[in-house]
Amino acid sequence: MTIDIRQACHPEHAKGHDTATLRRHFLIESLFVEKAIRLTYSHVDRMVVGGVMPVDAPLTLPAPKALGQPTFLERRELGACNVGGPGTIIVDGVTYAVAAFDMLYIGMGAKDVSFASASAAEPAKFYLVSTPAHASCPTRLVRQADANALELGTAENANLRVLRQYIIPGRVESCQLVMGLTTMRPGGVWNTMPAHVHDRRSEAYLYFGLPEGQRVFHFMGEPQETRHLVVANEQAILSPGWSIHSGCGTTQYSFIWAMGGDNQDFTDMDMIPIGELK
Repeated sequence: MTIDIRQACHPEHAKGHDTATLRRHFLIESLFVEKAIRLTYSHVDRMVVGGVMPVDAPLTLPAPKALGQPTFLERRELGACNVGGPGTIIVDGVTYAVAAFDMLYIGMGAKDVSFASASAAEPAKFYLVSTPAHASCPTRLVRQADANALELGTAENANLRVLRQYIIPGRVESCQLVMGLTTMRPGGVWNTMPAHVHDRRSEAYLYFGLPEGQRVFHFMGEPQETRHLVVANEQAILSPGWSIHSGCGTTQYSFIWAMGGDNQDFTDMDMIPIGELK
């Protein structure tokens, strides 16, 4: 297990970042490593983003010193989405079969959490997002078919996509974590455009499903001080509340979005007209 600590960054500082500095603060380049757990702890809303890739043996979620707790979920909740082969997540002795694009919510107070692949030849890849919690909510598995699916965008604007809400009020009870998965339709490359900010919540994006050699150009920064990050397959973005978060891919792709902060209102966002972006 490795854990990387990311400090909060003021938007005035981000204005002066060169490409390498911007990537160091906001891009997570390596999430899925065979037989390993990779975690990134962000001081923005205390969000933890990680990847778990078991192969021929289960991997157990540890309690990193950075959390200051005897177990990982002592004061936290967790969402885990599988973007690899079939796998299982075992929570306090209960086994959940998690297929590709299924998502498991694990509530505060769970003691023992481990991850396994059904086949070493096709290992599972579990993408994790964890936020602080104040109460224990029931652990719940959401299949891709059971997520709340919204068809969005138009062919004319090159942003046809299906947005699936997994962990969201009215579907899965959580303290603050909201999480879902969006897949671009053929011909769709733009996500979240027109862009928005939500100063009351931070967000993380995992981009995946990109073929070899293809990229997503992720746009971030204050609306009048935008910057971009070139993102490869299975890399993630940390997006503070002051930043827009929008991407355009060189081909079709998917991304997992997760939010934590003051509220769980999915529509609580401040839209930015395209003409005002700079």
